[in-house]
Amino acid sequence: MTNLSAFALVCTLTPSPEPSSSELIARHILDLLAGHGVQSSLERVVDHDVKRGVLTDMGDGDEWPALRDKILAADILILSTPIWLGHPSSVAQQVMERLDAELSETDEQGRPIMYGKVAVVAVVGNEDGAHKTIADMMQGLNDVGFTLPAQGGTYWVGEAMQTVDFKDLDQVPDPVASTNASLARNAVHLARLLREAHYPAE
Repeated sequence: MTNLSAFALVCTLTPSPEPSSSELIARHILDLLAGHGVQSSLERVVDHDVKRGVLTDMGDGDEWPALRDKILAADILILSTPIWLGHPSSVAQQVMERLDAELSETDEQGRPIMYGKVAVVAVVGNEDGAHKTIADMMQGLNDVGFTLPAQGGTYWVGEAMQTVDFKDLDQVPDPVASTNASLARNAVHLARLLREAHYPAE
């Protein structure tokens, strides 16, 4: 069995240690990945001083490079975001802008540096927009070079115009748990395949 690692980048607007639905669904996925022997870590972006910009390092105390190192070290990236006004959070958009710099970064064989890495997306909210949010995130991740597994997006959306969040639930609903399990299983399968047979350089 190939040893794999995963890194969850949580794009909540809520700093630690306050509860976060986006973190909770990401941790559920990480727990499922652990069942497949995947080691993992998690960070909330808002807990770090991530500068605005489209470079790998914006200087002047920018803490994105440390998060980037964790992305580069992982086989699987979990990008988790809430829905706000029908869109991904501003933090998720900031992450995508910082990942844009990877378009010009290559490995020793000239391949985009994110080739060979798997990405999945998790979304939570209490309004419509989950499918569009997943689509937006996946398109950007694929552009950068990540590979997306079958059914690599998962979400929970509560009743519109209500106050119940994912973190308020007593347990993960069965449809979400089943989707998360498929996502984790497919992500691990794809990551192992890519580890054993990388994309060709030419």
